[in-house]
Amino acid sequence: MIAPGAGSLHGGLLRAAVLVPVVLAANAAGGLYRPRLSLSALDETPQLAIRGAACLAVVLALGQSLRCGFLSVPAARGAFLVSFTVYLVTAVCGRSVLYGLRRAMRRRGPGRPVLILGAGRVGRRIAGALREHPEYGLWPVGFLDAAVPRTSEPLALPVLGTPADLGRVAVDFGVRDVVVAFGSFGEYETAEAVETCRRLNLTAQVVPWPSGARTGAAPEGGARGDHLWGFPVRRCAAERERPGARFVKRFIDVAVAGGALLLLSPLLAAFAVAVRLDGGPGVIFRQKRIGHGGRAFTMLKFRSLRPATEGESETRWSIAHDDRLSKVGNLLRKTSIDELPQLWNVVKGEMSLVGPRPERPHFVERFSRAYPGYGQRHRMPTGLTGLAQINGLRGDTSIEDRARFDNYYIEHWSPWQDVAIALRTVAGLIRPGGS
Repeated sequence: MIAPGAGSLHGGLLRAAVLVPVVLAANAAGGLYRPRLSLSALDETPQLAIRGAACLAVVLALGQSLRCGFLSVPAARGAFLVSFTVYLVTAVCGRSVLYGLRRAMRRRGPGRPVLILGAGRVGRRIAGALREHPEYGLWPVGFLDAAVPRTSEPLALPVLGTPADLGRVAVDFGVRDVVVAFGSFGEYETAEAVETCRRLNLTAQVVPWPSGARTGAAPEGGARGDHLWGFPVRRCAAERERPGARFVKRFIDVAVAGGALLLLSPLLAAFAVAVRLDGGPGVIFRQKRIGHGGRAFTMLKFRSLRPATEGESETRWSIAHDDRLSKVGNLLRKTSIDELPQLWNVVKGEMSLVGPRPERPHFVERFSRAYPGYGQRHRMPTGLTGLAQINGLRGDTSIEDRARFDNYYIEHWSPWQDVAIALRTVAGLIRPGGS
């Protein structure tokens, strides 16, 4: 015999057991557990409420549909209100206590050493704010700037070097945190500094440029706004802090590329035979390209013509109008069928389905000197197709425009963006000009 209220208690415990991990996952996806400079449970209450309500509604609906005995239909509304109220009060009060303890610990202990990139007015104001407000948990040790600014008052902190010295100075002073403010250097130098922070696993808090210029410091997926004594900052995630995003992208790459290789294997064999009959041995063309992190790899393609020398294939920009292109080679290039062997590069992890197109070492070196920001394209694995390509930037088109599209893609990456680019690529292959 079940005691009165035992069923209700059992249902409540079961709901809590299911709801807690679901809410934790939803809050994590929304960036609610990432470190922040400004701590306020009230500021986070709307996000907590929206995500909690959505998760609770899903859990209750699932319980009803599976007839798990969570609760009867007439009691569903009351159970939702009670459960939501308990969740929200617990979450907000818990965060308030936790944030209060964290602020107290920050005030009591010595702050983590932090470098400030930019000794201009904004950088100096931020340095002063960090010294006056230890609750941020950061203690400035010096500036990095391209030149010492001329001011009517002496700098409170030394200029320890230029942005190019970031790695050395960070090691010398044991720095794990960097605030990127305005200084006597441009947006591309800022982007290089942010990339150095990612590479060295330093936490970068970037003050957005008033011009809106891109600096390679897109906010983390789902991240909320943060500020440092009124100065808006965007936290730049280090590579080690985004394993989930890397896993999702890699999982999709392996699943789709592996499946495509299996499904298209008869067609790939037919194309290989056509290339062999058209031009003799050497069906697959191998070429060194630069991929993620500037690492070289061997990219595979169906051969559309045989270069006269190895140097020609490494340094010649385009063969689109080469008289040596046979009918088969021309067809392969126009339909992009020559790119299909790169599915194997994707399976091996050397490329991704979607990303900036890989380029040859000779041109990477040349373009990196000529176009600021070109080297930033290697922050993410290169791809079979990309945002630049679906916007018509392939072949003999603007390198500067390509770099801008590629960096925009990297800074705003999401799984859905990859899906959209892939669909537009397929549409373009089926119907030229399709989107």
